[in-house]
Amino acid sequence: MRKRIVAGNWKMNKTLDEGLALATEVVNIVNDEVNDDVMAILCTPFVHLSQVAKIVSGSEKVFLAAQNVSEHASGAYTGEVSVDMLKSIDVTHVILGHSERREYYHETNAQLAAKVDIVLAGNLNPIFCCGESLEVRESGNHAAFVTNQLEESLFHLSSAEMLNVVIAYEPIWAIGTGVTASSDQAQEMHKTIRSFLASKYGQSVADDITILYGGSAKPSNAPELFSKPDVDGGLIGGASLKARDFVDILKSY
Repeated sequence: MRKRIVAGNWKMNKTLDEGLALATEVVNIVNDEVNDDVMAILCTPFVHLSQVAKIVSGSEKVFLAAQNVSEHASGAYTGEVSVDMLKSIDVTHVILGHSERREYYHETNAQLAAKVDIVLAGNLNPIFCCGESLEVRESGNHAAFVTNQLEESLFHLSSAEMLNVVIAYEPIWAIGTGVTASSDQAQEMHKTIRSFLASKYGQSVADDITILYGGSAKPSNAPELFSKPDVDGGLIGGASLKARDFVDILKSY
């Protein structure tokens, strides 16, 4: 049975003190108010990880993710962070292939395949992002574009490995623009993704893979988005920087 997940991607926001205060507030509210089986994941900047790990360590509901990782195990890669470094501070998940990493740092599908492999080999869970730009959406090629991202970065995995991957669909045209894909648009793409996974791995595997929506979700629209049968939660940007908003999204199921 697939997990319901709400992951908060802080991106490059919050000083260390601000981040620790936010993490503490989130953990306290989640522990007090969230009673079901929704998993909360805080995806913090690298600077915050080791200390936020201590804050979430006592919670059975809040987990920790890095926003990126190197495809190399170790070595002369100045500025990079390895899987073993993340494991040493109890990180459980890693965002891979976020649209900003693809656009600004030119991460390719092949490079992301290598990152997926090293994350899984380290017994961590990738949160693999896929999604299309407004230009691709308007061309009508969005389904082919997204499924190609999945095929080139994930389809070398075994079924057992694939079950440890969380997929996050990001309509790039709906990130930071104030525009949100309708719940029907989100469901359409999530269903397309799940059907494509089923074509490779079979329906039972596809049905057990969590697919998150990552496009400007907030407390006001999360209940409708999460009501759709193939939307299993969200990868939350701006709303994750306010504890109350983030927890209210968690409570949207």
